[in-house]
Amino acid sequence: MKEAGEKINDPSKKLSDAIRDVKNAFADRDDVVVDMREAHRMRLELLAAELAPVFADVPADMDNFDFVVSSGLQPRLWIDAVSHVAMGRDRRTYRFLRDTRIGRVVLAESTDMRPVADSVTRYVAERVVERQRMMEGGVEPAVAGLKRADVREAEPPLRSTTRSAGWSAFLSGLGLIAAGALVGLAVSVALFWDRIVAMVLSLRP
Repeated sequence: MKEAGEKINDPSKKLSDAIRDVKNAFADRDDVVVDMREAHRMRLELLAAELAPVFADVPADMDNFDFVVSSGLQPRLWIDAVSHVAMGRDRRTYRFLRDTRIGRVVLAESTDMRPVADSVTRYVAERVVERQRMMEGGVEPAVAGLKRADVREAEPPLRSTTRSAGWSAFLSGLGLIAAGALVGLAVSVALFWDRIVAMVLSLRP
């Protein structure tokens, strides 16, 4: 009976060992995830510190930039609503990404912080210039060299052409009326030809 009891207790011991092993595995995996997340966040914070002077020079009235490192399983340095910097799977590669209508595109990617920082700086500068141009209302002409004066000078010929077209239509209408009158006269003469001849003969002495 003692041996049977030991056999019954063996499975429970094996289950407890398995549970302990699973817990240790989860703990190790969580540690790895936490370590990766902290490593990602630390590198992104270093990049944010590198870009701090750029962020400080952005006009105060521009609120479309974020410039924050988000928390989560995959930290990101957000530049604006559609662009951010994240770390690659190797935890060493900086990837500057932007969401577009055709999908996500990579604007810069490097294990060196400097090229990515330069790309972010260029991106911020382009957004600032775009906003300034929109505020100033700068619009390039559709045709090179076209001026408003040229458009105004072109208006009189257009009006003359319109008047000429009106006179042509009027004269054409008169011509149609005259042609109709002639046709009517010819038809009348054909119908009353006999009477006309009789009247002419009767008028002769």
